[in-house]
Order: sequence, then C-alpha cells, then structure tokens
Amino acid sequence: MLNDNSTLIASPADEPTTERLPLNGLLVLAAAGFITILTEALPAGLLPQLSADLDVSQAMAGQMVTLYALGSLLAAIPMVIATRRWRRRPLLLLAIGGFAAVNSITALSSLYGLTLVARFFAGVFAGLLWALVAGYAARMVAPHLAGRAIAVAMVGTPLALSLGIPAGTWLGTLLGWRYTFALMSVLTLLLLVWGHVVLKDFPGQDDARPASLGGVVRLPGVRSVLAAILVFVLAHNLLYTYIAAFLAHLGMAGEVDRVLLAFGLAALLGIWLTGLLIDHSLRPLSLLSAATLALACTLLALWNDSAALVYGAVAAWCVAFGGIPALFQTALIRASGKDADVAQSMCVTAWNLGIAGGGIAGGLLLARFDSTILPWAAAGLGLVTVAIIFQARRHGFA
Repeated sequence: MLNDNSTLIASPADEPTTERLPLNGLLVLAAAGFITILTEALPAGLLPQLSADLDVSQAMAGQMVTLYALGSLLAAIPMVIATRRWRRRPLLLLAIGGFAAVNSITALSSLYGLTLVARFFAGVFAGLLWALVAGYAARMVAPHLAGRAIAVAMVGTPLALSLGIPAGTWLGTLLGWRYTFALMSVLTLLLLVWGHVVLKDFPGQDDARPASLGGVVRLPGVRSVLAAILVFVLAHNLLYTYIAAFLAHLGMAGEVDRVLLAFGLAALLGIWLTGLLIDHSLRPLSLLSAATLALACTLLALWNDSAALVYGAVAAWCVAFGGIPALFQTALIRASGKDADVAQSMCVTAWNLGIAGGGIAGGLLLARFDSTILPWAAAGLGLVTVAIIFQARRHGFA
C-alpha cells in the first residue's frame, strides 16, 4: 500500500514474494496502454475513410479525437474519486472492457452522433485506466522496483505510436476502418482474459475519509509535479501536433512517416534507459529529460538545414519524451502517498490539458507566424519545466 509519508510500501497482503519484476502482469498493463493509445489516435490516420463512410466532412470526422479527449478530461477525477474503495483488478478490467464495448459500437455504427457518443465514453474509460495503471504497477513490486515497474507498464504508448497506429492505418486503408476497430475489440477481449488470469488483485482505499481534491493538491510536491506535467506536455504537443507543417517548411514533407517512426523507436530507447535508472535517479533523469527537450527544440530552430541534424534532434527529443510518463507518474505517486489514484487522475487531467493546450497554442502561433516559431516556443516551455523540477528539490522531485 501507500503510506501517509508518501513512501511506497507493501501491506502484508500485498507484499511481493519475489524481487523479480512480474512481467506477465506488467505487460497486461502495457497492452492496455497500447489499446488505449490506438483507440485514441487511430481516427486521425483514417479521416478520409471515416468522412466518406459517415457522410461528414473530414473536419467533422476529426471531432472523434476531440470527443475522446473531452471524455478523458472530464471523467478522470470524478471517476477515480467515485471508485476509490473498489478493488483494483475488477475496476481495471472494467476500464479495459469498456474499450471492447465502445470500439464495437464504433465499428458497427452508421450514425455520426452515435459514433461521437461512443468516442466520448472511450475517453471516459481511458481517463479511468490511465489513473489506475501507474499505481497498480507500483503495488505489484517491492518499493525499490516501483519506478522500473511503471516504466515497463508505460511501454505500450511508444509501441502504439511507432507501430500500432501505422499498422492500424494500413489495415484500415486495405480492409476498411470498421474492420480495424472490430479487430481492436477482439484484441481487447483477449486482453481481458489475460488480465483476469495473471493480474493480482489489490484493495481500494479502505478509510472512511472522502477524497478531497484540495487536500491532495496541497500535499508537498504534488503541485510541482502536476505543473511539470502540464508544461512539458504543452511543449511537446505544441511541436508534435504540427510536426508535418514544420517538416514541410524544411522541404521534408515526404519524410513525415519516417520521422514519426524514428520518434517512436527513440521513445522506446528512452523508456528502456529510464527503467534502468529511475528508482535511484529520478530527479537527475527528470531534469535531464526536460533539458534535453529544450536543447533538441533549440537545435531544430537553429540548425535545420540538414536532414541528418533534424533526425538527430528529433531522436534526442523523443528519447527524453519516452521516459517522461514513468518519471512524472513515479514522482507523483511518491508525493501523494495513499492518495495516489486521485493524484493520478489529476495527472490524466493535466496531461490532456497539455495536449489540448499544445494544439491550440500551436495553431495560434501558426496563424500569426510560420512554423519555424514552434521549436522556439517548445524550447522555452522546456526551460520552464527545468525550472519547475529544479525548485522542487525538497518535495516532488526530491
């Protein structure tokens, strides 16, 4: 369990029986993250097919992504508070099963409005799942392995970005987008069975005290971690959302797919390196990741006349980004103690605000300037993240 002093410890019922990582269970969490990211982002690669089949414009079809994000943003905190006493495995499996339901509805629906409702609830289940994954992973292992366990549980995200979405887009183009969503439902059902077999169950929070958002936010270090999450994700998405426009300005429009593949592979490297070092070096790794983002974006702004330099800067940026979810969620769990699940729901909200804010801010900058302003803005926000982490030396990033 998590104690009041923000230290990850195991209760007698939860005490790990081995010093080895329970890879089977952690890979279930990683697969759940893979399905979540795939469900979120796949419509962006299939907009022409979605638009034609649902008889709406591509802009309207794009709202499938917006409704998903809105569901996550609105539901994460209230869902976690409402279910904080529920046992963890049934709750996690409920969130995973929700994806099977909403993706099935999406695959079968011929009504645009019903499809949007399904996408909204997909976001609701995503908000709940992301609020549970890091805390669940931490409780599966001994305290000194918590960060490494979270890093393994987060590996589904870059895999989905680098492999899942390109493969899903190819399959949707080849067979039709409905078959892709139906396949995701089948994979989710298989994941439910796997999770039921291998995941250890944990109790929810058994005290009678109702969760207080204000109380959790006031815990030492929580605000600093949430601020770092918001600013870093804002910086990342400000440039990532418009990376195609930036590359086109550099004359690299034909290399967007290869750049995104490099992004995903470099992010995997970042997770691997983070998993090796996180439990003993969380603060320096967090500072290094934020500083690397700022430096990589500065390089993209100053020396972008060489494709090799662009690929190198993108690779550095993505190595830094790959480890960030594990770093920030581990820091938040340490700071929030037994209120970790509520704090993780705030992490989901801050993350989605960063995604939305990056898209809006980048769009506003593009409307007034050209795309070369984007890496400068991202670099500046990266430096702000460094400052936030640096000042949180006593709590949060101690």
